[in-house]
Amino acid sequence: MQTLVYDGSFSGWLTAAFDTYEYRYTNVNIVPETVRQDDLFGQAHIVHTNETKASRVWKGLQQRISAQATKQLYKTFLSEQQAMENRLLQYVQYAFSNNSSIEEDYSHPAVLYVAQTARQVHREKHRMEAFVRFQKTKDGLYYALIEPDFNVLPLIQDHFEKRYADQQWMIYDSRRKYGLYYDLQQTTTVQVNFEATTQEGKDLAAIHDEKEPLYQQLWQHYFNSVNIKARKNTKLHIRHVPRRYWRYLTEKQG
Repeated sequence: MQTLVYDGSFSGWLTAAFDTYEYRYTNVNIVPETVRQDDLFGQAHIVHTNETKASRVWKGLQQRISAQATKQLYKTFLSEQQAMENRLLQYVQYAFSNNSSIEEDYSHPAVLYVAQTARQVHREKHRMEAFVRFQKTKDGLYYALIEPDFNVLPLIQDHFEKRYADQQWMIYDSRRKYGLYYDLQQTTTVQVNFEATTQEGKDLAAIHDEKEPLYQQLWQHYFNSVNIKARKNTKLHIRHVPRRYWRYLTEKQG
């Protein structure tokens, strides 16, 4: 088996897929450089990300499968699941080896895997769009911390750009150590070195806008006042708002 080591980016993975064809590898294992083992150094094929190669693979896929299917493929990549690179390669190889559409051929393991995984990532995307709660800092920045199961920041960017176009904001993924920063003009990817007192960005009370605690308290009171105790259904509530998301929600604090 030939091991291909890539930089972890989507373009890097597409380049790895291109190299598989270029070097005519028949049995490969694509792994990100962050997890490769020392004993691979001598025998691994190091993939150098090449946008031209990546573009050729992507354009070729767009001619073979629908726009919806390419979105599913990208979402599956963002799942970061172990060995997903190889399942995606199997999907690509199946698509390129068939003249007819393969995206609904769920008898093929790779097609079924992409459909199921993309659905999970899409669900997480919608939950992040619904559950993100911003906190205003002294310099007027609206800040939110998230820790999603999947790398959904690239998927939620458009939603927040449109919804909060008149505010400066940053959404930071504490698990993946990067965030999105919107400056009223454009959104950029950022990395932040938090001070020790902030608990890796989880406690920003020291830099809150002076009215932020009041706004949080008002929101909590509003949330409590609209609840009808006689209709309380905890099981249903948890089904729609799982406990693991409560740490994002202002109304669930205190």
